[in-house]
Amino acid sequence: MYKKTLLDNGIRIVTSKMPSRESVSIGVWISVGGRYEDMKLKGIAHYLEHIAFKGSKKYSCQQIKESIEGVGGALNGFTAEEFTCYLAKVPSKYLNLALRVLLDMTFNPLILAKDVDKEKTVILEELKMYMDLPQHYVGDLLDSLLWPNHPLGMNIAGTLETVSHVNSDNLLNFKQRFYEPRRAVIAVCGNLEHADTVEEIKKIISLNYKFRKINFLKANSRQLKPRFNFYDKETQQNHLAIGFHALKRDHPDRFALGLLHVVLGANMSSRLFQQVREVRGLAYEISSNLKRFADTGAFIIQAGVDNKNSFQAIKVILEELRKIQLQKVKQDEFLRAKEYFLGQLSLALEDTLEHMFWIGESTSALDKIFTKQEIFEKVQQIKREDLLRVARGIFKKNNFNLALIGKLGQKEKEKIKGLF
Repeated sequence: MYKKTLLDNGIRIVTSKMPSRESVSIGVWISVGGRYEDMKLKGIAHYLEHIAFKGSKKYSCQQIKESIEGVGGALNGFTAEEFTCYLAKVPSKYLNLALRVLLDMTFNPLILAKDVDKEKTVILEELKMYMDLPQHYVGDLLDSLLWPNHPLGMNIAGTLETVSHVNSDNLLNFKQRFYEPRRAVIAVCGNLEHADTVEEIKKIISLNYKFRKINFLKANSRQLKPRFNFYDKETQQNHLAIGFHALKRDHPDRFALGLLHVVLGANMSSRLFQQVREVRGLAYEISSNLKRFADTGAFIIQAGVDNKNSFQAIKVILEELRKIQLQKVKQDEFLRAKEYFLGQLSLALEDTLEHMFWIGESTSALDKIFTKQEIFEKVQQIKREDLLRVARGIFKKNNFNLALIGKLGQKEKEKIKGLF
């Protein structure tokens, strides 16, 4: 199902042929992100991603966009803590065009001082925008509780101060240091032939840099007591985020944790949605999600609640977390969680773009791709006792973190802390 070729210069090419699709999706993955940065230049990986779209040796900014969008395709990029990805989805017959554009903008960006200065304003406005969105900013506040004084605890895009200090020389040095062939994965999914794709990539790119092994700062997930951050702001709704240190990306219990996430907050039939919204009407939106990194992870619950209901909502959430530590999930609920987990995976892998994310991230992070069948087998082996064990290991009092944006009096803040 998946084919992989290692080029002489270290670039890994992975493909999945999906012959019935009309599209192909391409991702150029570089194993560098926010956690590799110098704290004084936090946000530089994200800044470089922006600058790559401003023009390369062969393509101007306008040509980059028109080349892909002019054939009905879509072009994008993103920066995460451990990856940067440049991606495109195009009709199958334009695969080679998309490869030429993506590879040139990734490895040969111009990084002109005038573009860097102009884009600085854009990124600063992006930062301000997210700070004005409490449902987003509360996540940043939670990260700073989970990983204080660490790159994982800071916004991927940096801060107003750190971004202001970035210049074209910084960006060029960062690109030369990290954008090396052995850090690169080219993932392609759709109606394609692996051998033809490999040959086309060889024609386009002939990189041969000296590889330098650069490690990131390891995360400290040890926590002795609950942590709180109450951020006072006039809002129509209080936004809260609860986080627990959880499992790293390749932990043996990662699929059990995935099922725990489904049971608690992944959908409208989850326990938190039912109890906090449907039964008690305390929130319009509540959900859980997972963060996974090479050496750590987090289980996160977010909700937007009426200003006067914060204490009650947090109390109900904690009650549900205690319940799932006290007794095994019922058999019917457990089977539904498995079916949801596997069904969502199957639906995602029907799409060439989602499939590209799957194989690109897996290869970049683990240098391995699990087939859908392998995942199915691992999930089917999980028992209800595994969820109980994982829940007890994660949802501990000393492992609790709460960030809340809104207006709370001091008495209510103390009342919330008193739950612990």
